[in-house]
Amino acid sequence: MKRRDFIILFGGAASLPVAVRAQQPAMPVIGYLGTGSSILSADLIRAFHQGLRETGYIEGRNVAVEYRWAEGQNNRVPALIADLMRYQVSVIAVAGSTPAALAAKAETTSIPIVFAIATDPVQVGLVASLNRPGGNLTGVVTLNVEIVPKRLELLHELFPTATSFALLVNPTYPALAELVMRGVQAEARTLRIELHLLHASSDSDLDSALATATRLRVAGLVVGPDALFNSRIEQLAALSVHHALPTVYQWREFVAAGGLLSYGTSISDPIHLCGVYTGRILKGDKPADLPVQQATKIELFINLKTAKALGVDMPTTLLARADEVIE
Repeated sequence: MKRRDFIILFGGAASLPVAVRAQQPAMPVIGYLGTGSSILSADLIRAFHQGLRETGYIEGRNVAVEYRWAEGQNNRVPALIADLMRYQVSVIAVAGSTPAALAAKAETTSIPIVFAIATDPVQVGLVASLNRPGGNLTGVVTLNVEIVPKRLELLHELFPTATSFALLVNPTYPALAELVMRGVQAEARTLRIELHLLHASSDSDLDSALATATRLRVAGLVVGPDALFNSRIEQLAALSVHHALPTVYQWREFVAAGGLLSYGTSISDPIHLCGVYTGRILKGDKPADLPVQQATKIELFINLKTAKALGVDMPTTLLARADEVIE
């Protein structure tokens, strides 16, 4: 072989990988919309990544993820969705908020959307049915709205002679607030107790709402499911202790942060399933054909240290039913 031929052959072989890489399609991009903050959502991101891994996707290797955070403010969601769409995302994953899922649906009918929410998606108009969602949305639904009345029942079990309790909701999304209020009010009538409705739509509202509950001399507080409340876990737990107000929440994370009780489904399991569905859609499944999954495991967590600080004598019957007692 002549020297000149060797140089041409070697040069062509060396450049081949670059040419092959140039012909490969760009890796798909997932738009992840978290309704809380990135600092408080590390466990959720890990659960989402685990779901992606189970379908063969690893961030940075064969898929990219663009993250946006609403910080508990539903009014920020439309602009965040629009921003994600500018990145030509292949799928939008909406973690933890019915208003955010509805906003995403309003922004696009073509990009697949995978949601993880606590509200019946048929009732609020996200999908046509659970088994055959239709359209461009599917996802996971928990029981955390349906079982809010059970949280009031737990407080009543804790304080059987009390006649006055309170419910905290966010009025900025009336559909969810009214759904929660109807269920808890019906339970209050069944228990023959008075229920005070408290509203909070900002950080400053939270302190004043719990101060109002204290002035009303309620025996305990039920915190409704909402993106604002879920992104203020430590703040709400601290406020409930500061105001000496026994409070029941939906997730273990509230109890781990110092809250008294939680009763609901896991915070991470639905996000894990959201990751699985996102990966399946990237592989070619259509959201219209993926049934909405339902998280059905309900757990009770109790913080005995907080109970002692609040002077609450926890019944042995309640302790025996707990999935975990934090001491």
